[in-house]
Amino acid sequence: MLAILSPAKSLNTDLSVDRSNISTPQFLEQAAELAEMMRGFSPSDLASLMKLSDKLSALNAARFEEWSIDHQADDLLPAIYAFNGDVYQGLDVQTLSSDALNRLSNHVRILSGLYGLLRPFDAMRPYRLEMGTKLKWQAIASLPDFWKSRVTDALNVELKGRPLVNLASNEYSAAVDLKSIEGPVISPVFKDLKNGEYKIISFYAKRARGLMARYMVESDTQTANDLLGFDYDGYAFSEAHSKPNTPCFIRDPESR
Repeated sequence: MLAILSPAKSLNTDLSVDRSNISTPQFLEQAAELAEMMRGFSPSDLASLMKLSDKLSALNAARFEEWSIDHQADDLLPAIYAFNGDVYQGLDVQTLSSDALNRLSNHVRILSGLYGLLRPFDAMRPYRLEMGTKLKWQAIASLPDFWKSRVTDALNVELKGRPLVNLASNEYSAAVDLKSIEGPVISPVFKDLKNGEYKIISFYAKRARGLMARYMVESDTQTANDLLGFDYDGYAFSEAHSKPNTPCFIRDPESR
C-alpha cells in the first residue's frame, strides 16, 4: 500500500538527521520551471498570492531567488524531516524504529506544489508554494492541472495495482486524478465525539492522518483490511460510520 500526504506550511530547517539514504526528487526539471516563474513575484506579490505576512513573504521571495536545481548539497533535508505540521507531528518520524524507517519509502509519498511528488528521503530545498495558489497572469494558472498527469502516472508506476491510501487534503489530492489510479483508492475519515456527535475536527483529523501513516509503516500494512486495525491514540474502526473505500475511525477525545 502507498499513502499520499499533504506537505506542511511550517518547516524544520536546522535539524541534524541522517542523510546517508538521501534521494533526488524525480520532478526536478518541473520544479525548476516553477521556481523560475516564482522568481518573477515580488515579496508583496507573494504576500497577496499566499496570504503571507511581510516577514514570510520576504523569506520566501529570497528562497525562490536562491533556489537551485542542485539537490545534492549536504545542507538539504530529506522531505519527511523537513515538514513540521499537525500531520507530521502525528507521524513523528524521529521516533520510528529503524525497520519502520526502512518501510517509509514503500508506504509514503508527499504531494507538493513545487516538487509534485516527493519520496520520504528526497532532498528538499525550503519553499512555500501551496497547491491551491492561484498564479494570476501566468502560463501555469493551476498547480493541480500542471501536476495531475505527471503525479498520477508516477503513482501508477509505483502502485502496480496496490491500494492507494489518500491521506491528503482536498487541496492537495486535487493534484491526483484519483479516477485514473489503477487500483483501489481508500480515503480514511477520522471523526471525534463532540457535543454528542462524531464530527471531523480539522486539528485532530490532520494529526490522525499522520498517525495512520505511522501505523502503516510500523505494521507494514498490505491490504485494505489491514488498515481497519488502526487503533492509535484511541481511534477505532466504525463500520456504522463507514462507506465503501471510505473507512471511518472514531474516538471520544475525553476518554483517552
